[in-house]
Amino acid sequence: MGGPGIGVPRSVHLGNTRHTDHKGRSTCFVRSGAGHLHDPVRGPRPRQDPHGRFAWHDRVTPCPCALPAVLQKEGGVEPRASLERLGNPEKARVFQRFFRTGPGQYGEGDVFRGITVPELRGLAKIHKNLPPEDTAQLLDSRFHEDRLLALFILIGHFRKGDAQGKEGIYNLYLDKTHRINNWDLVDASAEHIPGAFLWDKDRAPLYALSLSQSLWERRISIIATFHFIRRGDFADTLSIAHNLLTDRHDLIHKAVGWMLREVGKRSMEAEEAFLREHCLTMPRTMLRYAIEKFPDDLRRCYMKGVLPSA
Repeated sequence: MGGPGIGVPRSVHLGNTRHTDHKGRSTCFVRSGAGHLHDPVRGPRPRQDPHGRFAWHDRVTPCPCALPAVLQKEGGVEPRASLERLGNPEKARVFQRFFRTGPGQYGEGDVFRGITVPELRGLAKIHKNLPPEDTAQLLDSRFHEDRLLALFILIGHFRKGDAQGKEGIYNLYLDKTHRINNWDLVDASAEHIPGAFLWDKDRAPLYALSLSQSLWERRISIIATFHFIRRGDFADTLSIAHNLLTDRHDLIHKAVGWMLREVGKRSMEAEEAFLREHCLTMPRTMLRYAIEKFPDDLRRCYMKGVLPSA
């Protein structure tokens, strides 16, 4: 995700840092408690390497200065008005192409405002107290960013909720899977709501989703298990991956391969046991994603279909 960093001069003021790049453009970062710097516009987190360059990472805590001043007041603006103010038609056109919204494509008919993820995370902080019923209405919006904002807010409600509140948000999520209808919406939410809710419960609902006719429900079924993977529980990931081995959609191949790779980061033994059984028949994209972090020699063996000795 992250690109190569560049060395940039910096000056610290009031706990924040402002960087000027080689073209004289200025960006404000917020220093976290861990001493990291957060780019509110680009999104990835920069970290300085031993050579004074900055590497970029995925996670971000948006700085309020990334938002127009009128949006920085808690509860001062209704969410849809906030979204309308942040819309960028030029970015929207780019997003329409990137998320494959043309006829016959997986995101057919989706409409974008042209708002970045860091901006949406900032709005989610501002509107964190939006009632769940109003958030559900936002999830029904035709605009992609509105739905992503709704999911960010719901994740916040879920994390802070009691048992009854968590169950209500989980049920709402399953009722609205037809509105969680692109890969970024699934990937941003599946582990945090259905995955988190089912951690200590019967996981049969995920198996049902893995057999769904809906591409997005099938993707939810495997991405939700990321919550289990992070806690050292791989059984359901591997079982659902088995259910999806014959899936024909590229977005499922990538999702399953990604989750298998995450299993392998924690237990190469568990991942390789799965691959030894299925690598000769699983989709090539799924296999490539699964072995992306393997040593070169081992990766070549799997790609050639020559199983390494146990």
